[in-house]
Amino acid sequence: MKRLLLIALVACGGSKPAPQGPAPEPTPGPVAEAPAPASPPDPAPAPPRPAGHPRNDLIPRAVIFGNPERTALQISPDGKQLAWLAPRDGVLNVWVAPAGKMDQAKAVTADTTRPIRQYSWAYTNKQILYLQDTGGDENFHVFRVDVADGKTTDLTPYKGARSSIIAMSPRQPTTLLVSSNDRDAKVFDVYKVDLVTAKRTLVVQNTEGFAGFEVDHDMAIRLAQKKLPDGSTQVFVPETKGKSMTWKLFDTVPFEDADTTSFVEFAPSGKAVYMSDSRGRDTAALVSLDLASKKETVIAEDPRADSANVIIHPTKHTLQAVSFNYLKETWKVLDSSIQKDLDNLAKLDGGEVHIMSRTLDDKTWVVATTSEQHPGHYYLWDRAKQHGTFLFAVRPELEKQPLVKMTPVEIKARDGLTLVSYLSLPAAADPDGDGKPNSAAPMVLFVHGGPWARDSWGYNTIHQLLANRGYAVLSVNYRGSTGFGKKFLNAGNLQWGKAMHTDLLDAVAWAVQQGATTKDHVCIMGGSYGGYATLAGLAMTPDEFRCGVDLVGPSNLLTLLATIPPYWGPLVATFHTRMGNPETPEGKALLVAASPLTHAADIKRPLLIGQGANDPRVKQAESEQIVAAMKSHHLPVTYIVYPDEGHGFARPENNITFFGAAEAFLSEHLGGSYLPLTKAELEASTMQIKEGRDGIPGLP
Repeated sequence: MKRLLLIALVACGGSKPAPQGPAPEPTPGPVAEAPAPASPPDPAPAPPRPAGHPRNDLIPRAVIFGNPERTALQISPDGKQLAWLAPRDGVLNVWVAPAGKMDQAKAVTADTTRPIRQYSWAYTNKQILYLQDTGGDENFHVFRVDVADGKTTDLTPYKGARSSIIAMSPRQPTTLLVSSNDRDAKVFDVYKVDLVTAKRTLVVQNTEGFAGFEVDHDMAIRLAQKKLPDGSTQVFVPETKGKSMTWKLFDTVPFEDADTTSFVEFAPSGKAVYMSDSRGRDTAALVSLDLASKKETVIAEDPRADSANVIIHPTKHTLQAVSFNYLKETWKVLDSSIQKDLDNLAKLDGGEVHIMSRTLDDKTWVVATTSEQHPGHYYLWDRAKQHGTFLFAVRPELEKQPLVKMTPVEIKARDGLTLVSYLSLPAAADPDGDGKPNSAAPMVLFVHGGPWARDSWGYNTIHQLLANRGYAVLSVNYRGSTGFGKKFLNAGNLQWGKAMHTDLLDAVAWAVQQGATTKDHVCIMGGSYGGYATLAGLAMTPDEFRCGVDLVGPSNLLTLLATIPPYWGPLVATFHTRMGNPETPEGKALLVAASPLTHAADIKRPLLIGQGANDPRVKQAESEQIVAAMKSHHLPVTYIVYPDEGHGFARPENNITFFGAAEAFLSEHLGGSYLPLTKAELEASTMQIKEGRDGIPGLP
């Protein structure tokens, strides 16, 4: 069985890892850029430009943020064809070629505006399925394209609705299990869709308000999940009597475990289910749960990290390996039949290995290797010969550039909590590449979104851009981040603007103590929750940062919670428990106090804000509110809007202009290098500078 996963429902961004390993071509975070009117009331002295970083060493933005040459390679289930994403007239589309004859590739999709970023082979071997929304509104439709003639059909043509593929199975190659909220925007019903005729048949009308469903290898719904007002999760099993379906309570997962306990896959027999489960322990173990006796058997666990990605046989559905990601991802092999493969794959080029796609006979794998200094190499792996054939690099031009190392570090917070973090140093500050600074550099604290997500080691577009421009870059897994056990996750409850923020301040203090930077030469930057952290940093600790770059970050937590998409309704209880409940006096007071808008008058340092006009998660009003407040207090703000983007920027042309604005903005306040935006770059994007144009140096 195969699942095409959509965006994880997290408050302000972030995503779940894919089942077979992370994709090697990460999409840059949300894009923001804005002009700054007045000069900061309390400026620090300008730092010197980083020494030893010649301008001819600067990587062109198009090489970093432009389209990959090719990426996301998948092999058809029968092994006869390959598919991948590559530009067609400047927009990422799906291409197909016979296996072994990539020079015969043809584009089978023809999207002209937004890149296709999620696709999968159908088990028919004759169709490809892909997801696409409009302008970043996240109302995804499921499209079928016939490989032979490129005929494209919208299988979910429901205006204003969001659909996704729940499952596909080789046992029913012409059937999809699809969820859609076209009947009721607040919940997702489940349908079977005939891949050939596009006819859909209702399977479950979600009148119970379920947040999700689990299906077995025959695509039968076996479990359903519902969120309770206290944030706990109830699990139900269906009972069918005649033509009616009822639901019987099977289990309850308490709130403290609800976000560290999840279903992975049904066991081959269908009588047990594999789970990642934190109940009775801190970190989530990979377990097998017998559905009849409810007896749980631990398969693998790690005291420092939750079980993460799994490798599962494509037809036998047996568990073959599980990963744990503390400082870096490590794998525990559960099936000795793949041990030789993994050992030999590790020798390909020394990068981390990700199994991206497998034939049903399991004779051939598509494998990607990545490291912090290359975004992806693709190989075709012949299991019988134990031989890998190199097919392509995702960004060959980028690999010719001076990319830097990323070093995992452990930082102690003021209360003793360990914060797994990642430091990238500019070449001039770390000439021997050992990850330890030889000299201080201006620093950007780059904060991940979510907040219920995490930073990981590997290729990071923003780290490489900023390090190349002369900055140290530090990313911190502050409390509330996922992957480090339930205690660490739950330590972030009701701590927006509090301990979650002091973790960031403690990490900056660590970087200063290590000699990576100096106290007065640090800016804060991030998208989504990271954008909130940026606004909170400037508003609530106004002397700590020299400037800030906020990408689609919420400024008012009350309005954020009041305007979330209707289909997030089942998750509202979790938001209230983790952030504060606006329906109680105490919770409302907590949210007001933690909102950067409340403290906007205290901002002293320049701010750059970027926003997608179609963002369904953090509405444009979140940026508009903080911009208006800053203008009323004559504070420096630069504000950029992209009318064709949502919660994060998909179009390369928009990423290029936003990060061009960001590097110019940072150069003005931290002293690093930058490549000025060009007229051609601006004309290719939809960037609208609403406020503070003079906050972006070098505009044509």
